[in-house]
Amino acid sequence: MSLSARRLLPAAVALAIGLTGCRPHDFPQYPPDYREYVYVTNGDSGTVSIYDVVNVRLDRELAVGRHPVAVVSSTTRNEVYVVNEGAPGGQGAVSVVDAEHNAVVATIQVRKQPVAIALDPEDALAYVANSGSNSISVIDLKARREIAVIGAGEEPAALRVSPDGKALVVANRNSSSVSIIDPVARTVRAVFAGCPGANDVVILPDSSKAFAACSAGHQIMAIALAHADAQSAQPDRIESLLDVGRGPVQLALKPDGGELFTMNSLSDSISEVVTGTDDVGGAYMMGADPVQGIVSANNALLYVGNLRSQWVTIYAIDDGKREGEVHVGDGPAALAFCADGHLLFVVDARSNDVAVVRTVDHSLFTLLPAGRAPNAIADKAFKVH
Repeated sequence: MSLSARRLLPAAVALAIGLTGCRPHDFPQYPPDYREYVYVTNGDSGTVSIYDVVNVRLDRELAVGRHPVAVVSSTTRNEVYVVNEGAPGGQGAVSVVDAEHNAVVATIQVRKQPVAIALDPEDALAYVANSGSNSISVIDLKARREIAVIGAGEEPAALRVSPDGKALVVANRNSSSVSIIDPVARTVRAVFAGCPGANDVVILPDSSKAFAACSAGHQIMAIALAHADAQSAQPDRIESLLDVGRGPVQLALKPDGGELFTMNSLSDSISEVVTGTDDVGGAYMMGADPVQGIVSANNALLYVGNLRSQWVTIYAIDDGKREGEVHVGDGPAALAFCADGHLLFVVDARSNDVAVVRTVDHSLFTLLPAGRAPNAIADKAFKVH
């Protein structure tokens, strides 16, 4: 059946095709000691839905804190960290989930209304953006406690640590600015204004440059990050402001760092940016309200979740055109690949479920139940000892 014909099928029929058309050899054969789970935060349930990737099923729904809004997995230990925003104006917390037993083993108090989390390159420290207290909490993950607080701009909404560990870049939504923090000294070393509604950040794999999405406008900010060598010292500086579509709310970076894509929510489009030259290659129509994109590990395909729809759009990067679309649940808002990339998990914010898409043929395999208002996702693969 062609992709265009599949687009005409209702969700129930597409689901049946995905289930009956899948043969055992279409999926990897995992060793007995292999485990992999996908974690989805449910904002209105105070829970995390945990999905068994090996068996493609819901494993359990785990109670965490009030209004979980972000989740990240460790690459060095079998743990997952969930950010709980807490009551309005109240203190938030980070729940530590033991991935081997899928149980909460610690709760770490942070500041008001935490909304985002990033780990340092060694996964020893976590940085949490506290939007209600205009600060960044530094967490010692081994000691399970907050060890420092760093000031940020108004309403920090997103943050990233550079791969070399020398810069923490924070998008401050309400002050329309980007803060550059020295993670070692734990001090702010630069602040750049002029990014209305700063909402997301990516950093190139070589740690040379950061990009911030200015969601209340139609630009992204390119920032050359400080570096020092034997000949000179280069401070942090704004390199350029790039015109993209309206309402760029999220940035999707290719794994090789050569290009990034902006999800232009108010233009129903994506913009393609060449990161080395800061050239905007063009805008391409996607779907109704694109809010999150993710690039395949081979740098070939961009998958886009369109919030005001039931579709994930697929963009072929080298060809510069839409390749197709997959019918999922209502309100696709967050996406994650499993470890080997054969499945794409799509969080459907309005239908309260998770769509599982087979990437080999871009077909819907199944829909799995989630909690109320699912909003963020992370994958964790490991072997048990």
